[in-house]
Amino acid sequence: MTSCLYAASSSTATSFDTKYCFTTFTDTANGDAVTFGLSSVTDTLTTGLADLISVTDQMWVLTCAVFVFWMQAGFAMLEAGSVRKKNTNNILFKNLMDASIGAICWWLLGYSFAFGTGKYDYDDPGQDNKFIGAGNWALQNYNNDNGYYFWFFQWTFAGACATIVSGCVAERCRLEGYFIYTILLTTFIYPVVVHWVWSSTGWLSAFAPTSAGGDVYLHKNGMIDFAGSGVVHMTGGFAGLVGAIAIGPRVGFGDPSKLKGHSDLLAALGTSILWMGWYGFNCGSTLGAGSGSIGNPELANGAYIQLAGKVAVTTTIAAASAAITCMVASRVFTGQYMLTVCLNGVLAGLVSITAPCSVVEPWAAMMIGIIGAIVYGAASKGIKLAGIDDPLDAFPVHGACGIWGVLSVGIFATESNIARYYGKQNNAVQSGNQFRNQLIGVLAIMAWVVGTSSIIFFPLKFAGLLRVSAEEEEAGLDASEHGVDPKQIETESKAV
Repeated sequence: MTSCLYAASSSTATSFDTKYCFTTFTDTANGDAVTFGLSSVTDTLTTGLADLISVTDQMWVLTCAVFVFWMQAGFAMLEAGSVRKKNTNNILFKNLMDASIGAICWWLLGYSFAFGTGKYDYDDPGQDNKFIGAGNWALQNYNNDNGYYFWFFQWTFAGACATIVSGCVAERCRLEGYFIYTILLTTFIYPVVVHWVWSSTGWLSAFAPTSAGGDVYLHKNGMIDFAGSGVVHMTGGFAGLVGAIAIGPRVGFGDPSKLKGHSDLLAALGTSILWMGWYGFNCGSTLGAGSGSIGNPELANGAYIQLAGKVAVTTTIAAASAAITCMVASRVFTGQYMLTVCLNGVLAGLVSITAPCSVVEPWAAMMIGIIGAIVYGAASKGIKLAGIDDPLDAFPVHGACGIWGVLSVGIFATESNIARYYGKQNNAVQSGNQFRNQLIGVLAIMAWVVGTSSIIFFPLKFAGLLRVSAEEEEAGLDASEHGVDPKQIETESKAV
């Protein structure tokens, strides 16, 4: 008979990874049990533990992806509450189509342009380069089920990016023009930025391997954007800014009383949902909850979930501090406590902390949130003075605060946090190299998004496919684009 027990292989082991087996038999002469021998074998426990960690990581990412997708409901409620009643149906429809069109575009081409095969040309069958990914079109290279969870997670980010644009062009954009832009954004514009920053082969990437041909293009750490202040929010914000400039302001712009959103309740509900979903956005970007770390698998078990916990804390502190800053500012400058300003303050803090959330300390998160609120307020005032109509302040929140979030990494990140979570030990922050990398990333994303968006929005404008007529705008897009009875809209508006 064989009896086995589990034990640690050494005094420093972190798990019971070895099985010790005792083989016994009965002495036929006197009936006593005698130990025949002791054997030590490496158990399948190690393999089983690895499988469990893999499953845990995938479940974590899938769960967080559902939270990020739930943000679509938050965007829908926020935007519906921030527009006039006669355009509610239209803005909700755009949010639905953002997710639907984005899913097909991301599946067919977008994901491939973003992540490709993850290999360089020198590594057959690598087809990716530093600018764009290639291969695995429509997920055709996935011969098993191990990679689909990551596609799903990344699609929710693409949907969030596309939805930002809808706020900038709300209440006067034709659906045909909006659909064309959404297709091109999720198929090409956004995936290229993703590849630059988050693919291991991108030229801005902090994840590039140090092997031959895969060195970090920007010295030391590359550009650090943990969850997308630049990749998602700057891309959506600057695309929306170009759209707002191309389409022009709404009729009545300059008189806030005529353009006020119809439901602060919906706006507040939407912001609350977005804040909740942001924990999936930021904490889920650990891409795991089992063990190891993003850039350094030599670290102790549990580093993923430990990082997620810290990210949750920094995210909370930044959002709260930004909201409080906006509350104080609104009281000081308007004499009132403005709910809509504070709601956007929450979002400004969340966008600002999205890039640095994993590499800064809680006190720095508070500073990032406070400065993010100031950046939001200044940008909101600035675009209005420039005659740019952004109904939801989407560019100040996402574009301007996205810039600040990326740059804040170079100011507030610590050497120990970067070393722990990216596996790179150097003095990039102290020497200014990290800020330089972040600034290069900001300028590159701005140039790419503004350039490509201009090529799309302005031809649509000149072709008459971008803006509805003045009569349609006055009647409301619910009536002109969706067939809603204007009398019904008027009755509901009076009831509200």
